[in-house]
Amino acid sequence: MSPSRIAIVRPVSRSIIDCELTHLARSPIDYARASTQHKEYQSALKALGCELVTVSAADNLPDAVFVEDAAIVLDEVAVMTRPGAVSRRGELAGVERALAPFRPLMRITHPSTLDGGDVLLVGRRLFVGRSSRSNHNGIEQLRALVAPHGYDVQAVDLRGCLHLKSAVTAVANDTLLGNGDWVEREAFGDVKWIEVDPSEPHAANALHIENDVIYPKAYPRTAERMRAAGISLRLVDASELAKAEGGVTCCSLVVATK
Repeated sequence: MSPSRIAIVRPVSRSIIDCELTHLARSPIDYARASTQHKEYQSALKALGCELVTVSAADNLPDAVFVEDAAIVLDEVAVMTRPGAVSRRGELAGVERALAPFRPLMRITHPSTLDGGDVLLVGRRLFVGRSSRSNHNGIEQLRALVAPHGYDVQAVDLRGCLHLKSAVTAVANDTLLGNGDWVEREAFGDVKWIEVDPSEPHAANALHIENDVIYPKAYPRTAERMRAAGISLRLVDASELAKAEGGVTCCSLVVATK
């Protein structure tokens, strides 16, 4: 029997210390610890019913572990992105090979740029952050690619963060977790909203899978807010990857297979 979902992952690069940074100061990243944390993250994915598909390691690509930025996976198709950081464009080939058996592929092309971390799917709407990594052309090209499949694309303004999913993610089918200082809640219409604790501004990134959420241990106050709202959490330590401006959504592409 085939699995109901797979999760595409990629090992932490030995060169992760040279990762792209936009809003964080560079600090030492312990490669061994980051790799251990990533393995624990993979265990959480498996515990939630995902079968892992592992892309070959790319030690010459510092940000390669963050596979989410390489593609946008929908039920009907997958869209290969064109990352805003030139250093990251070499990541796409390996992810494309992993995705090809599961979805027809479309591509964002020059002069467009688009990072997967800027794209949040809510129902049939794709919210896309206007960021330093995703430009107007990228948003408009995505709109044209997905419209035949019944998706609406809505651009969203950001401030003070790297990607849209740094500021807001889905934690249930009808509920978002967000930082209202980085993105306007009103941009998402009539949807339930859990605001991150003010002492934890980086706490909005969470990975929703079925009835559970993979979530960093680093944000206990926001975790309590989610639990109070009935959200089931599976906590992981992602502290080393956070130094590379990565979150729990960044490290996998979850693909429904039936």
